[in-house]
Amino acid sequence: MSPSPLISEQQASCATIAATLLGVLLCIHLGLLGALLAGLLVHELVHAIAPRISFGEGGATRARMMSVGLIGALVIGSLVAAAFGGFAFFRSEGASPAVLLARMADILGSSRAALPDWIGEHLPPDAETLRQAVADWLRAHAKEIELAGRSFGVGVAHVLIGMVIGAIICFREAGSEGDRSLLLREGGERMRTLAQAFRGVVFAQVKISAINTALTAIYLAVVLPLLGIHLPLVKTMIAVTFVAGLLPVIGNLISNSVIVIVSLSVSFGVAVGALGFLIVVHKLEYFLNARIVGGEIKASAWELLCAMLVMEAAFGLVGLIAAPIFYAYVKAELSRLELI
Repeated sequence: MSPSPLISEQQASCATIAATLLGVLLCIHLGLLGALLAGLLVHELVHAIAPRISFGEGGATRARMMSVGLIGALVIGSLVAAAFGGFAFFRSEGASPAVLLARMADILGSSRAALPDWIGEHLPPDAETLRQAVADWLRAHAKEIELAGRSFGVGVAHVLIGMVIGAIICFREAGSEGDRSLLLREGGERMRTLAQAFRGVVFAQVKISAINTALTAIYLAVVLPLLGIHLPLVKTMIAVTFVAGLLPVIGNLISNSVIVIVSLSVSFGVAVGALGFLIVVHKLEYFLNARIVGGEIKASAWELLCAMLVMEAAFGLVGLIAAPIFYAYVKAELSRLELI
C-alpha cells in the first residue's frame, strides 16, 4: 500500500497560486516587471509559432527541442532588431526624444501670441525662455537623471535576460515531461495560466493600439491634407501613437500631448480640432477596451479601472502597467476554483 501524500492536490494548487501572486508582486516591487513581461512575450510568441511546425514521427522530442530553441533565438533576435529599427526610424525622421522636445518647445514659444490670454499668461514669453527653464530643471535634477539613465541600462539588461529565460522555459517544456512532483506540476499550471492572462491582455492592447493608430493616421495623413492643413512630423506622431498606445491610460496622454502641441504650429484652431478628434477617438477606445480586453479576460471596464487604480496607488506607473495582467490572472484562478 503506497503512502498517502503529505499534501493534497488542492493544497498544492493554493500554495502555488499564493507563490505566483507573491512572485509577480515582488517583480513589480523590485523593478523586474520588464524582465517578467519580456519573458512572457517570448514564451507566448514561441508557443504561437512552434505548433505550426511538423516534427515528424521518429525522434520527435529532440526535433521539437531543437526547433523550439531555434524559434526562441529567432524571436529574441526579431524583437531586438525591431527595437533598434524603431530607434533608427526616429533618428532618420530627425525626431529623437531630445529633438522632439526641442521642437515642441519652439512651437509653444512661437504660438504664445495666437493663444487665448488665459492660456498664454501661464506659458513662458518665448521659446528661449522655455528652453532655459528646461535646462535649469535638468541641472537641478542632474543626479536623478543620471540615476534614471543607469536604471534604463539596467532595465534593458533585465529585459534581455527575461527574454532568454522565456526561451529556456520553452526549450525545457518541449522536452519530455517525465515524472514531476505535485508542486512542480501545479506550478507549471500556474505559469500557463499567467501566460494566458498575459496573452489575452497584451495582444488585445496591441489590437486597440493598432486601431487607434489607424484612425489617427487617417486624420493626420488624409483628412488634414484634404483640408489644406499640413502638419510637421506626421510619421513620427503616428509612430508615437502606436508605441505609447501599448501603455494603458498614460500612453494616450503622451500621444495626445504631442499631437496637440504640434498642431499649434499651424494655428490654435487646428490644435482645438485635433483635441476634439482625439477625445472622440478615445471615447471609442473605451468601448473597444471593454469589448476586446474585457472579452479576453471576462472582465468589465469598471473592474479593470478599479484594479488599475489600486495597483497605481500601491506601485505607481509600473503597477498601472501590470494591473490588467495581474487582475486577469487572479480572476482566471478564482474562476478555475469555482469561487466566482
